Amino acid sequence: MDSKGEVMLTIMASLAQQESQSLSQNVKLGLQYRYQQGEIQVNCNWFLGYAKDENKHLVVVPEEAEIVKRIYREYLEGASMLKIARGLEADGILNGAGREKWHTSNISTILRNEKYIGDALLQKTYTVDFLTKQRVKNNGLVPQYYVENSHEAIIPREIFMQVQEELVRRRIVHTSPNGKNRVFSSSHCLSNIVFCGCCGEFYRRIHWYNRGKKSIVWRCISRLENTGLFCDARTVPESQIEQVLVAAINQTWCDKNTFLTTLQRNIEAVLESEKGQPLTDIDKRLAELQEELLKRTGARTDYEDVAEEIYRLREENQKLQLESAGRDEQKKRIADMSTFLREQPTALTEYDEPLVRRLIEKVTVYEDKFTVEFKSGMTVDVEE
Repeated sequence: MDSKGEVMLTIMASLAQQESQSLSQNVKLGLQYRYQQGEIQVNCNWFLGYAKDENKHLVVVPEEAEIVKRIYREYLEGASMLKIARGLEADGILNGAGREKWHTSNISTILRNEKYIGDALLQKTYTVDFLTKQRVKNNGLVPQYYVENSHEAIIPREIFMQVQEELVRRRIVHTSPNGKNRVFSSSHCLSNIVFCGCCGEFYRRIHWYNRGKKSIVWRCISRLENTGLFCDARTVPESQIEQVLVAAINQTWCDKNTFLTTLQRNIEAVLESEKGQPLTDIDKRLAELQEELLKRTGARTDYEDVAEEIYRLREENQKLQLESAGRDEQKKRIADMSTFLREQPTALTEYDEPLVRRLIEKVTVYEDKFTVEFKSGMTVDVEE
């Protein structure tokens, strides 16, 4: 091949590359236009709960939807992602890819996916190399589009927001006085709720061998590992903590009229905290900005300032929704306690683990008493 032939090959290769890049750009613009119109594209091959009908619209698969609801329910009941995964495996339930093995990442993705409330965040990833088709996570370099009520929901919006709040809460359950972060544990009903009144650390459940006798006790972590904190807090038998919780619940039941008045004041305080910028104002502004983004993208003009404002408002919207979910959860906890006080026929005679999970937020161990904090915000002291 002479020099002219080499030049021609170089030119032809360059033209082919430009044509491929132009085609890729046209496809990308076409996708962005459809995103702006609210048209969603979802790969349902590995997506649990949904399939596509003949018009390529998302439709609920009832059997798979029940699995999704189970995951959300168990997570809010206190189960860890690993425990949920093991339970699904034990029941022979397949994941979205049709495999028997469940990973915590599968559970995490399901719990965080907005499509289960009928919404869709579009363009979560984008192509960075039109030749290799490599895609990366979109961290704000290209516009994203959030479409509300684009398809039928599986999970109610308020439940989804409660899960998002719980995900944040479990990320760091407690920061110890020495600065160490304690992670969430679902191994036992009392895990993460029994605190030391001396040093502020968690109490941990251990099997105790004393003078040849085996028992289960709870001890301050500062007495079990080097936390840099001196603590001589007492060791408490698990049976004693259980009886303390029974006594605390019965104390509220016996003095229900006083506690019901307190709960009503708590409800009023929560309602007062709801006053502020309504979500509808942000939603209205977001709709206006989406229209402006559509116009600018269609005209091939700069839209960075509009996109940044959309990102900011979306984050604010998410924050307000989480706060709203937190208030809804607090109202639910207060209502739950009110229902218990009104409907409980008699005092408890024995420890009830489901009831403890439902009502109790925290137990603090002191030398001469226990302070029991209910999820409704009430506290009760149980003397020794």
